Amino acid sequence: MELIGRSIIGYHRGADHGATLFGLNPATGARLEPAYSPASLAEVDEAAQLAGQAFASYGHLPGRDKAVFLRAIARQIESITDQLVARGTAETGLPAARIQGETARTCFQLRLFADLVEEGSWVDARIDYADPGRQPLPKADLRSMQRPIGPVVVFCASNFPMAFSVAGGDTASALAAGNPVIIKAHHAHPGTAELVGNAVCRAARECDLPEGVFSLLYGSGSEIGMALTQHPLIKAGGFTGSRSGGQALMRAAAARPEPIPFYAEMSSINPVVILPGALAERSDQIAAGLHSSVTLGAGQFCTNPGLVLLPEGEEAAKFAKQVALLMAGSASFTMLTPGICDAYRAGVSAHERTASVTTLVNQESSTDGAACQAGTALFQTDATSFLADPSLSDEVFGPATLFVTHSDRQQLIQILRSLEGHLTATIFGSEDELLANRDLVELLETRVGRLVFNGFPTGVEVCHAMVHGGPYPATSDGRSTSVGTRAIFRFTRAVCFQNFPDASLPTELQNSNPDRLSRMVDGQMTK
Repeated sequence: MELIGRSIIGYHRGADHGATLFGLNPATGARLEPAYSPASLAEVDEAAQLAGQAFASYGHLPGRDKAVFLRAIARQIESITDQLVARGTAETGLPAARIQGETARTCFQLRLFADLVEEGSWVDARIDYADPGRQPLPKADLRSMQRPIGPVVVFCASNFPMAFSVAGGDTASALAAGNPVIIKAHHAHPGTAELVGNAVCRAARECDLPEGVFSLLYGSGSEIGMALTQHPLIKAGGFTGSRSGGQALMRAAAARPEPIPFYAEMSSINPVVILPGALAERSDQIAAGLHSSVTLGAGQFCTNPGLVLLPEGEEAAKFAKQVALLMAGSASFTMLTPGICDAYRAGVSAHERTASVTTLVNQESSTDGAACQAGTALFQTDATSFLADPSLSDEVFGPATLFVTHSDRQQLIQILRSLEGHLTATIFGSEDELLANRDLVELLETRVGRLVFNGFPTGVEVCHAMVHGGPYPATSDGRSTSVGTRAIFRFTRAVCFQNFPDASLPTELQNSNPDRLSRMVDGQMTK
């Protein structure tokens, strides 16, 4: 499939406004053809207008028809897996197995949402029948359900060229809810984006959907991304990326004449608490697992464990030495982009320059200044120093982590109370230790979206129960998740119909319940 380097606007291509964007092979520094032309502001408006028109019909499409579309996208993506692997590895430096795995995950979550909307009970249909004889006032007939919110803009993530990009979780959940989607492609993998964008368009045509149900635009976040977020026809946004980028878009979404929900997944250091019993009994096992988790994917995961809390003493010193040996034995990694690599090196340098921090490992000197290459880093400090210096809790996005030793439970509680919102928190201990530290669990529950016991946070299962979100600034809205079927509710709103004739109601709310949904009727769940 030939890449042509222009935006996809509905069922046609954007104009050539001058090629200014190229993919870059981070492993070699080589520029990748073709050149990509950024969209114009007129094309932003055209994509939004088409999405608005498409919403009029796509927003009312039955769940079974949306399921057909989502499954068609998955089939189209699977049909070009070899091309995706070739282009994806060239643009990201990730191994072929990673791109293959992400492709499988992307198709799985598309089919998961297809199953969800085909079954249909996700709409949370509620019926309260009228009671005209109620005193002192009669009761109206009231029925409500979740309805799509309108055209959604989705920003592709740098670190997941498939699973959090063009046809990733944000797109799958928005389309499943009944919303047209406009994608803002990421500059780090434009060719991968075009391949997947073409696949989505083929699926939309195959399903005879209205033009505008999907568009893909190239250009900078500060211009094209901001214009999309501020466009009056856009009704919600989804973003995975840096805190600065997410906050800028959040402000723009909130400052509109009609503010819109903007779901941004941003920074997280994912604290790990190791209780004394676990440290004494399973030091080797935890050290090996921690090393694997910190360095997985060159540490370029939003669930990378960047903070480890240990009781001070000989066991902690032994554990730190074990992890240091493993980190020092790791080869250097290819980072995704020059920008991510520079930011990682800056974070490592900041820790190294801090007087209260001890550098246990810093392999930066072994990279020979090669483009997008970075080594592991391991640092240690004490609780008093950590609490006195807020910069030590900043995210260092890459294969690095910080150990913090505490003298007692009170210091540990102080540290946990000082933490801002994160995606995950992990506790290592025995079941008895977990019961004895219920207050720590309850405290961590207020700080994160997912609590992990005796495991590691990297590896986010795509399923109904998953929560991949957390209090600000991990995400812009801690009530949401970007992974799992609950993600669909970010792009819906509840609508109530009062005293409507049965035939004029959505089928989900009609008396006969033709779709056999599980519904709440007069307070009781029933089909």
